[in-house]
Amino acid sequence: MNGGLFEVAPGNRLASPLAAVFDAAAPAWADVVGRFAASPVGQALARRIDERVARGVVVFPDRPLRALEGLPPSQVKVVILGQDPYHGPGEAEGLAFSVAPGVRVPPSLRNIRQELQADLGVAAPASGSLLPWVAQGVLLLNTSLTVEQDQPASHARWGWSELTDALVERVARDPVPKVFMLWGAHAQAKRALIDQAGQGGHLCLQSNHPSPLAARRAPVPFLGSRPFSAANAFLCSAGRAPVDWAL
Repeated sequence: MNGGLFEVAPGNRLASPLAAVFDAAAPAWADVVGRFAASPVGQALARRIDERVARGVVVFPDRPLRALEGLPPSQVKVVILGQDPYHGPGEAEGLAFSVAPGVRVPPSLRNIRQELQADLGVAAPASGSLLPWVAQGVLLLNTSLTVEQDQPASHARWGWSELTDALVERVARDPVPKVFMLWGAHAQAKRALIDQAGQGGHLCLQSNHPSPLAARRAPVPFLGSRPFSAANAFLCSAGRAPVDWAL
């Protein structure tokens, strides 16, 4: 299930035209991506991002659809929804919250690891890579799939949400029970879509985003939310194998 997933070098800026990125989408997701790419919103997004890149603006990551590689919808057990990619050089690798081995662990991921240790007693690993989760069916998806260097949420209103809505809906329509971890307001905006598509058969776990600005805030602080044990309890109750969250 790791096919197509490999470590990303620090030179992680987008260089390909977005149309080429869409054309190279993983086959199991190509119908969803293709419909978006052909839509007015998808075409406008591609033009806008390509223009920024042509002007020398640094856009991350180099593989915006990497979360879909090697993980077809039928194999998804857990969806972790974040906001947008990391905006520092060498950080974003197309998998929400994950960084390649050797890259300094960003603050949001440090809080995730802190909660993982508090929830399940899992010790913090040396690497910030979350590929072991992907290999077990965890879809690491942001609601917006590109960002400009040092400009968080810079592409949040450019149209990516229509694609990520369609991707989430595709997963939720499969009746096999799944867990959706919705971290932050951008992710939680997809709750109604998940409930409707999945007819209430999935578990949605909502909390604030794990970023330092939100992780301890009301109404539902990320730290202390215990999402990992809750996800495994639900999966086991549904007859599915739990995720080994140790990295």
